[in-house]
Amino acid sequence: MKKRKKNELEDPKHMGRIAFISYAGLICSMTMGAVTAYAAGDPIAVVNNLSTFIFSLIRAIGMILLGFGIVQVGLSFKSHDPSQRANGFLTLAGGIIITFTKEILALIVG
Repeated sequence: MKKRKKNELEDPKHMGRIAFISYAGLICSMTMGAVTAYAAGDPIAVVNNLSTFIFSLIRAIGMILLGFGIVQVGLSFKSHDPSQRANGFLTLAGGIIITFTKEILALIVG
């Protein structure tokens, strides 16, 4: 007889993937839930609505990276791995920059 495989729900890697997918879905639903893009009327309003949608999508990606960077930094402190710690801080910084892209661009353009 074959050995019984571990239940997928008992596998820590599988649980981590489920948690990450749930987190990503939650962030996407929170940031893009209230965005509507009406196409009637003023063409400038349509472009502004599209811009708002794209920036909310970018913000969702940035928040996902931000959460992933926090997890990486936490795991690096647990394992005492300096290269993983550096990668975690770089991911964290990238997530912050991507999350606040719209505000950064507004400061640059003026």
